[in-house]
Amino acid sequence: MQLSLIDWVVIAAYFAVNLFIGWMYYRRASGSVSDYFISGRKVPWWLAGTSMVATTFGADTPLVVTGLVYKYGIAGNWLWWNMALSGMLTVFFFARLWRRAGVLTDMEFAELRYSGKPAAFLRGFRALYLALPVNTLIMGWVNLAMAKILGLTLGVSKLHAVMFCLALTLIYTAVSGLWAVLWTDLLQFVLKMTMVILLAIFAVQAVGGLGALKAKVALHDAALAQGSSLAFAPDWTSGWFLMFLVYLSLNWWASWYPGAEPGGGGYIAQRIFCAKNEKHSLGATLWFNVAHYALRPWPWILTALVAVVLYPKQSDPEVGYIQVMITHLPASLRGLMLAGFAAAYMSTIGTHINLGASYLINDFYRRFLNQGRDEKHYVRASRWASVLVTVIAGVATYYMQSIEGAWKFLLAIGAGAGLVFILRWFWWRINAWSEVSAMSAAGVSSLFLQSSWAGGVVELLRGFDPLLPSGALDASNSHGFAWLMTLTTGFTTLTWITVTLLTPPEPKEKLRAFFLRVRPAALGWKPVLEPEDEPSKQSLGWSAADWVAGCALVYCALFGIGRLILGPVWLGLALLAIAALCTYFLFWDLNRRGWESLSS
Repeated sequence: MQLSLIDWVVIAAYFAVNLFIGWMYYRRASGSVSDYFISGRKVPWWLAGTSMVATTFGADTPLVVTGLVYKYGIAGNWLWWNMALSGMLTVFFFARLWRRAGVLTDMEFAELRYSGKPAAFLRGFRALYLALPVNTLIMGWVNLAMAKILGLTLGVSKLHAVMFCLALTLIYTAVSGLWAVLWTDLLQFVLKMTMVILLAIFAVQAVGGLGALKAKVALHDAALAQGSSLAFAPDWTSGWFLMFLVYLSLNWWASWYPGAEPGGGGYIAQRIFCAKNEKHSLGATLWFNVAHYALRPWPWILTALVAVVLYPKQSDPEVGYIQVMITHLPASLRGLMLAGFAAAYMSTIGTHINLGASYLINDFYRRFLNQGRDEKHYVRASRWASVLVTVIAGVATYYMQSIEGAWKFLLAIGAGAGLVFILRWFWWRINAWSEVSAMSAAGVSSLFLQSSWAGGVVELLRGFDPLLPSGALDASNSHGFAWLMTLTTGFTTLTWITVTLLTPPEPKEKLRAFFLRVRPAALGWKPVLEPEDEPSKQSLGWSAADWVAGCALVYCALFGIGRLILGPVWLGLALLAIAALCTYFLFWDLNRRGWESLSS
C-alpha cells in the first residue's frame, strides 16, 4: 500500500500527540504507586469507562471478528458476545464492592479476603501468573495482529513491526502510568471508531450497497451449502451449535477472560479502583458493557462480510479485513487508517503494560522482596517492570500463528475457576486454597485434554459425538472446543469444591472484618456475623433484576442496530424500543435505591 507524504505526516502527528500526553502527566504520576497505577482514585466514570472500551478494541479485534465471520457467519461472534452476561454481573453485583474494598490491585484482594501464608502465597502466585504468562500472552496476540497489518500494508517484517510499536507505547506508558493510558485511550478510541466506520462504508459501497452485499453473501452460502452467514444465531442443525450452547450455558460464568472476568478483575477492576467513588465505578462499568457489546461491533462485521464475498478462499481469514482496507479505502484516508490501527494497538498494549507492572511491583516486589522503601523508589521500579513486561511480550509474539486460537487457549486454561471468583464475595466458606486449586485444576486438565495423552478420553467421547475429531480435544474444532470447556469446567469445579470442604475455613474474625468492610449480601455470611453487626444493604433480588435488564439492554441494542442495517427495519426498531425501556428501568431503580447505596 503506497503512502503519500501527507499520510506520513498524519501518522507522525498521531504518535507525537501520544508522546506529548505522556510527558504532560509525568509529574502527576510520579508521586506514589497509587498515582502511577490507579491515578489517585480521581477518575470520572466516562473516562474510566471509555478507557475500558478502548482497551478491548485492540488491533487484533477486527481481525478476529473477520476470521469468525469467515468460519461461522455473524453468529460466530457469540465467542465473545456471551461475555456480556458476565460483564453485567460485574456492573450490578461487584463494581461497588470492588471500589469499597479499597485495594490497589485485584491481587491485593487475596490478603483482604483470606489470611496467613495461604493468602500470601495466592497473592504472589496469581501476581506472577497473570503478569507474565497470561498478560504477555494477551500482548503477544495483539502484537501478532499489528505485525500482520504492517506486514501487508507496508511490507514491514514481524520483528521490526513489533519492536517499533512496542517501543512507542512503552515510552508514554512507563513514563506516566495510568493517567497517560486513560487520556491516550480517549483519543485513540475516537480515532479508531471513526476509521472503522468509514472503512465499513467504503467496503459496502465497493460491493454495490447493502442489498448487493446480502445477495452476494447468500450466493456464497449456497455455493458452500451452509447456513446463512447473516443469521444472528446458528441453526440447531449447524455443526457448531453445540459450541454455541456451551457459550450461553457455561462459558460466561466459568471462564476467566480479560475484560469479562467473572466477579470482575484485571484492567476492569483497575478502572474501578481509579474511579472517584462507587457511583462512578458503577457508571464506568455500565457504559463499558453497553459500548463494548452493543455499539461497536457492526462496522467490523460489515467489513468482514465484504471480505467474505470478495476473498472467499482466503488462506488466513483474519487478514481479509486488511485486504479490504488496502483495496477499497481511498488513498486520502490511508494514513488516518494506519493511525487508527496504531491507536487500537496502543490502547490495549498500554493498559497491559501498566497492569502487568502493577502486579509485579505492588503484589510481588513490594510485598515479598523489598518492603519499606519510599514511594519514589517503587515508582522507579514500576517503570523498569513495564520494560520487563514489554520485552517478554515481544518474545511471546513469535510463538503465535492464530489470534482466535490464542483467545480460545486462554478461555480453556481458566475454565471452571470463574465460579470461585464469584462466590468468594458471597460465601464465607471459600478460602485461599479454593482459588489455588481452581486455577491449578483448570490449567492442568485443559492442557492434558489438548495433549496426545488424552486420546483414550477423546475416543470414548466419540461414541457420543461422532463429529468429534480423533486425537486430542482441538480448540480449533467447534465440537472439540465445546467438550474441552465442558470437561475442564466439570473437573475444575469438582476439584475446588472438594478442596474447600476438606480444608479449614478462614478465621472468623478475618471473615467478619472483610464483610464489615465490603458489606456484600449477608445471605452466605450469617455463620460469621454477630448480632450487633450492621446488616448488609445489598439486595440480591434487585441486583438480579438490574442484571436481567442490563443484559436485555445490551442484546436488544446489539441486535436492534443489526436489524436496522440488515433488515427488517421494523424488528430493529422494536428491539431498540425494548432496549430503551430497559435503560429507563435501570435508571429508575438506581436513582430510587441510590447509585452508591446498596439498600433494598
